[in-house]
Amino acid sequence: MTYEQDVLYMAEMWKHELNKKPSMFERAAKRAQIGIANKIPERFHLVVTEAMKKMVSAVLTGSDYTTKLKEPLPASFQEREEKVKAAIKRYQKTASLEGAGTGAGGIFLGMADFPLFLSIKMKCLFQIALLYGLDLKKYEERIYLLHIFHLAFCRDDHKNSVLQNIKEWEENPEKEIDWRSFQQEYRDYLDLAKLLQLAPGVGAVVGAVVNYRLVEHLGETAMNVYRLRLLPSEREEKI
Repeated sequence: MTYEQDVLYMAEMWKHELNKKPSMFERAAKRAQIGIANKIPERFHLVVTEAMKKMVSAVLTGSDYTTKLKEPLPASFQEREEKVKAAIKRYQKTASLEGAGTGAGGIFLGMADFPLFLSIKMKCLFQIALLYGLDLKKYEERIYLLHIFHLAFCRDDHKNSVLQNIKEWEENPEKEIDWRSFQQEYRDYLDLAKLLQLAPGVGAVVGAVVNYRLVEHLGETAMNVYRLRLLPSEREEKI
């Protein structure tokens, strides 16, 4: 089995797991999260909403996040993925340090973490796309990135519809996102983690660990989506 066949199989398995219904435990955790969300200061929710608006605007205009590769793109898919994995690790470390620093400062620095961390994740996503050879000067490719971001942080019961949007992207490259759902679901996804990060005494540790793992999760999602899109498959259905 070649490297490409191996990682494509892994991506197909990832997609299968993505389509599974949430377990009883996951549904119970979601109900608990809804109660926790009510305890988060309204000011935090306002910070989240404003940061999301600015992030989406920056992505759509191509400002802030667009970067160039410092060296030629490797020819083989395996070499490209090695660089992708290395880039994800770098952004994980950056996000972890940022989360530890702001988490140690209590509620106000904890809220300041959100737009900073959001920027780190989007820069990571842009870098991943460039390393896979995508042209981010194209508006439709930047829309595609937002779909990937949405898939990584949407509700479990919404993943199938977001995945379907990604599948339909090639037929409609400028397919827009439900921005209200996009912002709300991302905020809900982070509520529990960010509430703990605001807590005195444990905020630094929680901020470091949570930021590290969330960048890892985003990177894994992006890699599997691009594998399914870019690698030839024997199956007719692909992303």
